[in-house]
Amino acid sequence: MIAQLTGNLVRSEANSIVLDVNGVGYLVFVPTTVLVNLPPTGDRLTIQTHLVTRGQPDFDMTLYGFRDLPEMHAFKLLIAISGVGPKVALAILSNSDVNELARALSTNDTRVLTKISGVGPKMAQKLCLELGDKMATFAFETRTERMAEGQQTAEVNAAYEDAIEALVGLGYSRADARRAIDRALANAPDRATTSALVTGGLAILNTKR
Repeated sequence: MIAQLTGNLVRSEANSIVLDVNGVGYLVFVPTTVLVNLPPTGDRLTIQTHLVTRGQPDFDMTLYGFRDLPEMHAFKLLIAISGVGPKVALAILSNSDVNELARALSTNDTRVLTKISGVGPKMAQKLCLELGDKMATFAFETRTERMAEGQQTAEVNAAYEDAIEALVGLGYSRADARRAIDRALANAPDRATTSALVTGGLAILNTKR
């Protein structure tokens, strides 16, 4: 099992990247959360990976990559549901981060899910029914672990959430706002102020236009 890859970024496409690991090029399919945070071509990159294999009639092995362990675990929970393949799971994670997905599933908010290509009303309801409790527990445990490990102080955590709400108030989608603030926080982990994170988040969002 290939659980993690570290190598040089060769190229990226609409839903995948090629990573050169000691001279071997790995094709890895990724959600947009990975694509929007890619380093320049040629730079080093580490991603968490999950290998999906298919048997008869045609044997196939496909690698899927994620920015962190929580995102990878969410992917594994999604593809364990009958009718949800890797393509749909990547689409879900591309449109909702783990916390937002957990909130939608645990509160039966099917509207968030049905906006995603490949997820109809029946599938959305099935996901809420089968994954609601699991995702809520998973998100809570992940957040608790991160705080216990000191990755985010209480001040940073509060600034993080306030910054997301500020961007949503400016008209950005919650998914885009959270992705932008994630990047802003990663670029300035010692700045625990809402204003700094909002400024960084806006700069990131404006570069995408």
